[in-house]
Amino acid sequence: MSHSQGVVRSAPPVRPVDRRVLGLAVTGIGGFGLAAIYQQTGLGIPCILHATTGLNCPLCGSTRMAAALLQGDLNAAWHFNPVVLVLGPLIGLAVGYQLLAWGLESLRLVRLPRLAMSPRAVDWFVKGAIALLLVYGVARNLN
Repeated sequence: MSHSQGVVRSAPPVRPVDRRVLGLAVTGIGGFGLAAIYQQTGLGIPCILHATTGLNCPLCGSTRMAAALLQGDLNAAWHFNPVVLVLGPLIGLAVGYQLLAWGLESLRLVRLPRLAMSPRAVDWFVKGAIALLLVYGVARNLN
């Protein structure tokens, strides 16, 4: 073999995308799909807590928030649900990066480093997000 011909090495197997990342991606896409339906028809999924008690849950207003974002109205989106407005894009960026890294790796174009969190860090993040949403859920009903 001459020096101009390189040795072909087999690429390592492509690591699959974590099922939680896929679940968050589907949830986000579904949420914006629901917002688009709400924007066009006014139909949405009613909140059981709000329907039965009149109280707003931590996610109340998320569909209207996403619909406002689809219209480019950041002020209205903030009014409907500021916590989800802040958390959503942060989670969306992380999920999008993971999917991009997986896609580029699957196409054998480039191998980007994947975001990785220890199980303990994931546990703390989930508990922190739930605590934040619960505090917000209580605070938004104190008016």
